[in-house]
Amino acid sequence: MPETRELTAPGATELATPERTPPGGAELDDLGVRLHDGVGTLRVWSQNASSVELVVFDETDLDWVTDQADLERLPGGVWEVTTELLQPGTRYALRVGGPHGPGNTFNPETLLLDPYARGLAQGDGYEEWRSVVIVDGFDWGESRKPRVPLDRTVIYEGHLKGLTKRHPDVPPALHGTYAGLAHPAMIAYLHELGITSVELLPIHAFVSEPRLLERGLSNYWGYNTLNFFAPHAAYATEKARNEGPEAVLAEFKGMVRLLHEAGLEIILDVVYNHTAEEGLGGPRWNLRGIDNAGYYRQDASGAYIDTTGVGNTLNTSTPAGARLVLDSLRYWAEEMQIDGFRFDLATAIARDGTHTYTPEHPLLTAIADDPVLKETKLIAEPWDVGLGGWQTGNFPSGWHEWNDRYRDRVRNFWLSDIDYARRASAPVGIGGFATRLAGSSNTFSEQRGPLASINFVTAHDGFTMHDLVAYDVKHNEANGEHNRDGADMNRSFNHGIEGPTDDQAILAARRKAMRNLLGTLLLSAGIPMLTAGDEVGRTQRGNNNAYAQDTAMTWLSWDAEPWQEDLRAHVTRLIALRAANPALRPSRYARLGEHIPNASVMDWFGPNGETMESEQWADPSHRTLQYVAASTPDTEAFNRILLIVHGTEAPIDVRLPDELEGATRFVSLWSSAEERPSAEEEVFAPGDVLPIPGTSMRLFRVE
Repeated sequence: MPETRELTAPGATELATPERTPPGGAELDDLGVRLHDGVGTLRVWSQNASSVELVVFDETDLDWVTDQADLERLPGGVWEVTTELLQPGTRYALRVGGPHGPGNTFNPETLLLDPYARGLAQGDGYEEWRSVVIVDGFDWGESRKPRVPLDRTVIYEGHLKGLTKRHPDVPPALHGTYAGLAHPAMIAYLHELGITSVELLPIHAFVSEPRLLERGLSNYWGYNTLNFFAPHAAYATEKARNEGPEAVLAEFKGMVRLLHEAGLEIILDVVYNHTAEEGLGGPRWNLRGIDNAGYYRQDASGAYIDTTGVGNTLNTSTPAGARLVLDSLRYWAEEMQIDGFRFDLATAIARDGTHTYTPEHPLLTAIADDPVLKETKLIAEPWDVGLGGWQTGNFPSGWHEWNDRYRDRVRNFWLSDIDYARRASAPVGIGGFATRLAGSSNTFSEQRGPLASINFVTAHDGFTMHDLVAYDVKHNEANGEHNRDGADMNRSFNHGIEGPTDDQAILAARRKAMRNLLGTLLLSAGIPMLTAGDEVGRTQRGNNNAYAQDTAMTWLSWDAEPWQEDLRAHVTRLIALRAANPALRPSRYARLGEHIPNASVMDWFGPNGETMESEQWADPSHRTLQYVAASTPDTEAFNRILLIVHGTEAPIDVRLPDELEGATRFVSLWSSAEERPSAEEEVFAPGDVLPIPGTSMRLFRVE
């Protein structure tokens, strides 16, 4: 039976103590360039270097060195120079020399980027990048961060370019750009759906891996970071790119301002676990040449300890590595007004000096203690590919986590279990599914509560919602890796035919399966994350790893067929019902016999209207339940809902409970069995018997 527990401090973060200092202390303050009194001061950390040189270039010819200056070594491994050479718009690089030996890869001839550069300029060559001195300054007007309450948050995960690349109402010059996302047509669409928070795939400056370029492909997703401070220039309009890094930065901030004025939050998917420098022998842009031994995890021989699967792992157990992440986050949260961060492979940044994950990691503590960052939404992808890398449920208070256990259970219940049942019988009962529906209390602690869970069924990585119900296996041939890439275990179900079909029965079953998946997502306790395009059944033709597909396959199509409009109407209705019914969005776990504010008191009934017996939860022959949640709000009116879940393909008659205290009628709000949501609110009495179609859900308000 699903657990019910009390939460004493939902989403709470330990308060910072005044004496606590960030990693590295004051010695690592103000790294990068600071302009003052007509000059600029550049500070660079390199514990192992023997020399650091500033190299200045012509503004238009990035091969033309116009001047140079040596940096002086200071305590703490910091190198510094104050010079008139550093002015707004200056293009510059670093040359760093040092000893040879295990862990060190110094080459004083290599031109390196400043890791703290706020802007970048690219020359003609693949590796020809220069840092740019940027003057931060922007008129934010009356714009303020929306600070959407956690229980009302609905996340929409999308790709900056893909969201607007084909939008017919966004001007072509703005397609696929920061300005395009902030266009009134996009804002209106997000408002219509009911989205509160847009989560963007990486927008830190990134590059494509050489191996992809050799195959004529590119890194579309952006998980290959070149710089942790500069926005990706390719997502700016052509006009802004031509004007330079300052204009790119201004366009990004303009996007944030307009979205904030519309009440929409921006969450960034950030990749601090590794960089684009790949493994030893890969490109050398910044950290490897500045202090390889200090910035990357290595063993005694200098071989990289790779817990990310892409060649290197940033070493956040060193003060400089941790401080780089913290300073970048603070910059984006404060100067760029970002509302939250989703940390890619977050386990990797919380590994200690022995490369072991620890929830007490100084970096996690510093983030949660920071007066700016603790007010943002902090979301962990709670795993990496290293030893002990799967840590779902084990991040500290103040953090939310992508809940892969939720994803897997929901997919199993509506898809792979149904597939299996067609050949034999359903393999499991409804108990595990009910626990996920009610907030995953078996995964998250009492102190963290149901809002620690970021519920999702799909994400950028994997099948789309449509492809989950249309493909049994992946079809990634377009990636050029002979279909070896991408996950083999998808918990998907094609409903009888692989891929496209004209069979109307199969198409109808697939549409209902999508409605069940979306209904579960948006009616579950926790914070829902909807993948962009799932609301209209977007397909990637079975590609479950489309990271290298910058094509119409991955861009949202805005030409919707009638069934897609119907599906979007369901999503819009479900999000609105979530907002209107606080019983669906508790922030605390309930405890039997106690009044816990902002919890939802749950009752569970079988199809006969009687309380579920303990042995029924694990019985595969019992896959139908009636879930009653009653809110205990402190600022909203009392609310109670009834959700019927039926998890077999045979229809069933369900008798509504007649022993709910104070319940006089049940008002029908939504049904997954309908092709398009009905506007009619049918009313039923306690004890009424309702025919429930196979594999479907139905929601009621209890009055």
